[in-house]
Amino acid sequence: MQAIDADAHVIESEGTWDYMEEAERKYRPQIVSSTVSGEEKEYWLIDGRLVPRTNVGKDTLKASREMGDIEARLRHMDELGIDIQVLYPTVFIFPGARRAEVDLALCRSYNRWMAAVCGKAPDRFRWIMVPPLLSMDKALEELRLSKKSGACGIFMRGLEGDRTLSDSYFFPLYEEASRLDMPVCIHSGNGSFTHYDVFNNDSGFTQFKLAVVGAFHSLIFHGIPDMFPKLRFGIIEVSSQWLPYVIHDLAKRFQRRGEVLKENLLQKNRIFVACQTDDDLSYVLQYAGEDNIVIGSDYGHADTSTELEALRKLQQEGKLGKHVLNKILDDNPRRLYGF
Repeated sequence: MQAIDADAHVIESEGTWDYMEEAERKYRPQIVSSTVSGEEKEYWLIDGRLVPRTNVGKDTLKASREMGDIEARLRHMDELGIDIQVLYPTVFIFPGARRAEVDLALCRSYNRWMAAVCGKAPDRFRWIMVPPLLSMDKALEELRLSKKSGACGIFMRGLEGDRTLSDSYFFPLYEEASRLDMPVCIHSGNGSFTHYDVFNNDSGFTQFKLAVVGAFHSLIFHGIPDMFPKLRFGIIEVSSQWLPYVIHDLAKRFQRRGEVLKENLLQKNRIFVACQTDDDLSYVLQYAGEDNIVIGSDYGHADTSTELEALRKLQQEGKLGKHVLNKILDDNPRRLYGF
């Protein structure tokens, strides 16, 4: 058995944007500082908007979390007992570009950077590509190129623009993802400027977490997995504790329209959910089943989901049988990400 970290992060650096084409360099993000409540914070300036560059985990080396020193990160992974990390972005958790041409430049440069960095240790790092969703034809092209370059999934947020993920606008993406055998990985985050700004003074729970829980509900309610029967979904970095409530709610709504919600809901819909070690897993597994739960460390960040020792802690606590533990740490993430 290997230990697969199903949700680790990179912190983008100035080198991330070195892969922009000459004509795109006018869109290159700049690092700026601003004092907020007496504390100096760093931001990316993207398309005239400040995007946070904070909330970085201080228990990881800068060169490691920014992938500037691959060997340092590999050594840290060995110390943590992690065999493979699946890498998600940081800057794209937030809404960034309003213009399609800027969105395309950012996504393309990020994806090429990830392909180059992860290509140095492909047996230890897998990565999730970011599609330029403001131009669907370019997004599909980027899917195909990223797949060839080693990407193992597609990054999406709970809301994209002012659309829910059940919107027909995304159907071409889902169709191509199915053909390429790439899962849609819905990570804690928000791509809606409107929603993000309304809750900007909140704790981040409504901005980022609830948007993803709502996406899960919307996909099931509107039958999206049935429309794309080969497509897998990941629900990442929102824990798993909410699953019983949402499944109960869906069952009632299906009943009201004269339908019956599927048993083994996650398995039948090919949906995988990333848990946390402080989830009541014995309870959650009654609803989720043992074949569709994964776990991540949130490596590189410092928030309520971050737990560098998550994989080791899950093994040491002894709350789960070895059979279930092996599935969460190895079998399930392999099936989710297709490796």
